[in-house]
Amino acid sequence: MNVGSRILLALLFFAGAAFLPDLLAAGPTGASSDLGLGGLLAEGSLLAFGAAFAGGVLTSLTPCVYPLIPITVSIFGARSATSRRQAMALSALYVLGIATTYSALGAGAALTGRAFGSVMQNPWAIGFVALVLAAMAASMFGAFDVALPAALQARLSGVGGAGRAGSFAMGLVSGIIAAPCTGPVLAAALAFVAARGSVAFGLGIMFTYALGMGLLFFVIGAFSVSLPKSGAWMEVVKSLFGVALLAAAGVFLQGAFPALRPLFSAARWAGLAAAGAAGLGVLLGALHASFAGRPFERLLKAAGVALAVGGVVYAAGAAGSRERTRAAASFAWVHSYDQAIALARAERRPVIIDFWADWCTACKELDRIAWSDPRVREAASAFVAVKLDGTDASDAFTDQAARFGVVGMPTVVFLDAKGREVPERVTGAVPAGEMLERLRAVDRACDRVSPAPEKTTVVAATAAPAMACVARW
Repeated sequence: MNVGSRILLALLFFAGAAFLPDLLAAGPTGASSDLGLGGLLAEGSLLAFGAAFAGGVLTSLTPCVYPLIPITVSIFGARSATSRRQAMALSALYVLGIATTYSALGAGAALTGRAFGSVMQNPWAIGFVALVLAAMAASMFGAFDVALPAALQARLSGVGGAGRAGSFAMGLVSGIIAAPCTGPVLAAALAFVAARGSVAFGLGIMFTYALGMGLLFFVIGAFSVSLPKSGAWMEVVKSLFGVALLAAAGVFLQGAFPALRPLFSAARWAGLAAAGAAGLGVLLGALHASFAGRPFERLLKAAGVALAVGGVVYAAGAAGSRERTRAAASFAWVHSYDQAIALARAERRPVIIDFWADWCTACKELDRIAWSDPRVREAASAFVAVKLDGTDASDAFTDQAARFGVVGMPTVVFLDAKGREVPERVTGAVPAGEMLERLRAVDRACDRVSPAPEKTTVVAATAAPAMACVARW
């Protein structure tokens, strides 16, 4: 690779590390909102399936899914398929594997009444995902080839071919790897399915979501049977994906461990310095050097990869610190439920209760698009606002989540000035306009409904109270 190409790639890495984390709201997420899925589900609209499909397509474009597309396609498509027809069959089986994973999530949420989307985003799950991404990155750097053992391949051949079984199995795993990227759309869907308790509905909405997420995989796998011949450029591409996968693993891990937050500065210069380190790593040889070369070249490659990955991870962490600083400046949150209720009762003020967790991407999305809005901040200043942190699932949080029947996060509960919970909750990343309407309607919500209505909205049914408004103090 010539010097000009190296400089260009270094500049691209610098720009990506410096500005991409802010554009992505400091971390891998799904769509920028739930695409109105929560409201469509509440209305019983068939358009909810369209929103779920669109959310799946957007998820496939997120940082922890998109880099997997050429890797997985090269395994189940180009290596196994001998014809366009077979490539389409393998691609379809791969997508079916993804759909099976998410359909199981939907059925589990319906049967147990718990939204497993939050479970799949906890630190243990993210740690597993990070480990898988790191292993795939090592494969990109030439540590090993991703292939089934010969003995297992022979057994699979007896039941229809290693390619078919392997494609389906890879789809199952890819569904798990993509979980931290699923964001608000999946959170809204699983929370609603858990409250509704319909297995058929859960299977249907999640199967539709998975089809959207697998669309790009199918198109690329079905119509790109053979890849271009390998060469020096292919090694650069593989190294690029290796660095991207390691960086994604690092971003997941730093987000899963709040104790690491003090290491990341919120200053803009810190993010730019980290981006500069990433660019320097590319210049040293993160992409063009080889681990199969001479000892000095391997040393430069290792140093370059470390700088590139570390720079991207730190830049993302710094962006996260800036995001938390902006969120904290929105308005004063109380972090004790008892303290908030005592203040609200003494001053006869309504209450906002935000159930959230640091590993919940949809919760961060809600902070970014709703709570940080100046109009929402002004309306919320009349409330006592309390954030209940479920990051570590403390006993205090678990008790309040059980008391309010919270099945997924984010969940925002509103109490009026008389301590009555209004029926309409927020269960997802809603836009600022919708949050503003909810806040303005709290004071009159309980006074305009009958004590025991014959018909309530689906949203009210998901909130668990049998009455229109439930006294909380």
